[in-house]
Amino acid sequence: MKRLQTFIKQHYPAMILSFSIPVLLMIIAYYSIDIYPGSERSILATDSFAQYSNFHASFKNVLQGKQSIFYTWSGSLGLNYWSLMAYYLNGIFTPLVALFDNAAMPDTIYYLTLLKFGASGLSFWFFAQHTFKINRWLTVGLSVSYALMSYAVSYSPVIMWLDTFLYLPLIVWGIHRLMDQKKPTLLFVSYLLLFLSNFYMAFMVGVFTFLYAFIRTTLDWKRYKGRFVSYLITSFLAGGASMITILPTIMDLSYNGESLNEITSLLTPDTGVWDLIAKSMVGVYDTSKYESMPFVYIGLVPVIFCLFYFLSGKIPLKNKLGYGSLMLLVIASVYIYPLNLFWHGMHAPNMFLFRFSFLLSFLVILLAGYGLEQFSKEESNRLVNGILGIGAVFLAFLYFSNKKRYDVITTESLVLTIGLLLAYLLIWLFWISDSKWKKWVPVLLLILMFGEAGINAKAMISGVLHDWGYPPRSYYTESYDDIETLVGTMGQEETAFFRSDIAGTDSLNSSFNFGTHGVSMFSSIRNRHSSQYLNALGFRSLGTNLTIEYKNNTLLADTLIGMKYNLTKGEVNKFGYKKVAESGEYSLYENQYAMPLGVLTDEAIYGKDAVANQTELFNHLSGMDGELFAFGEAALIRTENAIVTEEEKTITISEKEPNLTKRVTWMVTVPAKMQAYLSLVPANWSEANGVTVKLTINGEAAAETSKLVNTGQYYDLGYYEETTTVEVEVGFSDGDASQSLSLYRPDAVYLDTERFAEAAEKIQEQGVAFQTEGRRAKASVDLEEEQVLLTTIPYDRGWKVLIDGEEAEVTTFKDAFLSVKIPAGAHEIEFVFLPQGFAVGAVLFVSCILCFSVYVWWGRRKQPMLEEKEKSEESI
Repeated sequence: MKRLQTFIKQHYPAMILSFSIPVLLMIIAYYSIDIYPGSERSILATDSFAQYSNFHASFKNVLQGKQSIFYTWSGSLGLNYWSLMAYYLNGIFTPLVALFDNAAMPDTIYYLTLLKFGASGLSFWFFAQHTFKINRWLTVGLSVSYALMSYAVSYSPVIMWLDTFLYLPLIVWGIHRLMDQKKPTLLFVSYLLLFLSNFYMAFMVGVFTFLYAFIRTTLDWKRYKGRFVSYLITSFLAGGASMITILPTIMDLSYNGESLNEITSLLTPDTGVWDLIAKSMVGVYDTSKYESMPFVYIGLVPVIFCLFYFLSGKIPLKNKLGYGSLMLLVIASVYIYPLNLFWHGMHAPNMFLFRFSFLLSFLVILLAGYGLEQFSKEESNRLVNGILGIGAVFLAFLYFSNKKRYDVITTESLVLTIGLLLAYLLIWLFWISDSKWKKWVPVLLLILMFGEAGINAKAMISGVLHDWGYPPRSYYTESYDDIETLVGTMGQEETAFFRSDIAGTDSLNSSFNFGTHGVSMFSSIRNRHSSQYLNALGFRSLGTNLTIEYKNNTLLADTLIGMKYNLTKGEVNKFGYKKVAESGEYSLYENQYAMPLGVLTDEAIYGKDAVANQTELFNHLSGMDGELFAFGEAALIRTENAIVTEEEKTITISEKEPNLTKRVTWMVTVPAKMQAYLSLVPANWSEANGVTVKLTINGEAAAETSKLVNTGQYYDLGYYEETTTVEVEVGFSDGDASQSLSLYRPDAVYLDTERFAEAAEKIQEQGVAFQTEGRRAKASVDLEEEQVLLTTIPYDRGWKVLIDGEEAEVTTFKDAFLSVKIPAGAHEIEFVFLPQGFAVGAVLFVSCILCFSVYVWWGRRKQPMLEEKEKSEESI
């Protein structure tokens, strides 16, 4: 303890600067675009708004005991929350959400983001302080450069990736401590925390640091060969302990995740020869969407001294070849597609490309530190030549590169880069001079490095603003209190489980935030099997099922999934829905025909071709036959800025004037006592990508704007007691191919509400009400004969069912929902969820930590004997 106090007393100014300067520079960068605590513009760009804000809010619900840490009922009917946390929430700082209200999540994410940048700077300072023998202020400069590298700032909306930059320096420092001092604890703890925090980024860091440790061992084989075995043992035990998170997640992804990508080419598409050069300049942001260049900038001083590392005559050739080969591997991975795909776990990224490129940035600054150690007056010519060479490469890029591809490189960026190179050259030459003023050079250098990092951070944040946009705070907070009020009134008299939908929140994950039980979701962790069947039932979830939407479905689908409440802006004209509360612009509607979580049926439901769509399932559960829907004509009567070409099965809508909404009006005659829908289905899905649809019925705006390809096809026209003719104006806007849009000829669809009500009541009679608590769902039944209990709980291999306390066989329905055969008589049914692999992972967690503790204890006992043995071997 006394040693620690002495260390802190000696170095606290550097430690404070390493943490606070990155934080301060990020505060300035955000403030420059009007982001600060309480600002109108929020920090919630792209996934931060859609996913991280809501998922962090859900974690606050977990901490308050409102939700299980293993399972959530909030999204896509129900989901393995343990796996979702492994990708989105397992950071060491996430529990700090307990200090904030969910309504203040924009500020919460702001503070967490700043904290992670500061922690990364401090982490690198500890590594640099114990690794490099350089001026103490230079360690601060390098720490700030590391914390604010372009990758971290540009990808900062993906807040969980920032945790990686906290652990990476500690892991490499841990490797050094193990190999040089035989102290494995730091490495074990750092690896374990990284593996637990985010398995995706941990894979990249794990591979990189293994290669680093292997190369370091080969460079001094005689000294390190035995310690590499210790490295393997330590990393293996850390990996084993992390299985408490990783094993259940891998099992979940193997069943519900996406298939691996095939290697289709040798070279990575959309890459250029000059990409790494271009992105090494100050303030260069192209995009973090598709066709981007890798983000590798980490500061000019690290680039200068990384090059000097290879130019210096003091550094052994074998070291240059060893670490240079690792650098070449990472660089080659940018251009060679199989290597690129490998770093991404054989799954091509969906935007935010080259996610491993931070490893190149780290390697640059690592070798720069070793280069700085060796710099002296005698090698000043090598430094001068290196800086001039870097400048020459930048100028060559200017003259020989493809101007069209590299049009993001501004004159200001090039001038600033060259100017800073010259300034750094003069500073280093002054440092090795005999001037009495050279003691102030470190201060000047530090100020320049801070300024460079700040300018680049500002450019990256501005790039994100123009690339993605930082949305207004009002998108998140405007209706938060009204929604929260109405959510509190839901089911006050209900004891059984029910589902609800929250409309108008600009996010598919809002149910996670408010703790409601919804359908819509946008997440990389999802249950693909249930989503695929829900898509067949009309809840749009295409492709890899990253999203699932509640919008634009029918009353049948509402009944089948137990949709009890709709919380929405404006009026809802849906048969069976009654307004029960309102707050502000929002109203709460209750559905009298919602099915409970379970329903009794027969084994015929398991037939291979049975119940393929919502009508067949509805009829089967109700025991009724016949059609529920009728179809009619939607007559085209008017257009605005649109030319409609009609064919036998399709219509094509072309624009008259560019960049204006195309409006088409149809007339629909709705028979009495019918719920009416307009069916809109793209004939060319890729052409319709991005097209938004807005309905106006009889001159009044209907439901909120929706994406044509993302939401269901049935646009609600309302319920009418008497035969009514309605005019439906549909506005089509945006889209990748906004000039024209092809649709299958729109139909009017009519639901017979009298027959629907009769069938829905029969289903409710067979319904089984469940009470849910956390990861459990309980119900009681009393049957005259054996029946099948079908639930709308998404099937997951972590579920088991108990009948009267005895485990029974879970039968999957369409690989989508849980079902079980119940024998005649009175029974207590309980479904219990525990992530598959969690029990084994928990045993590994405890046993590997115990094994590591024993290993450390044994190593300390044996260390004197081993040191004596090594001395004897060295003397031979």
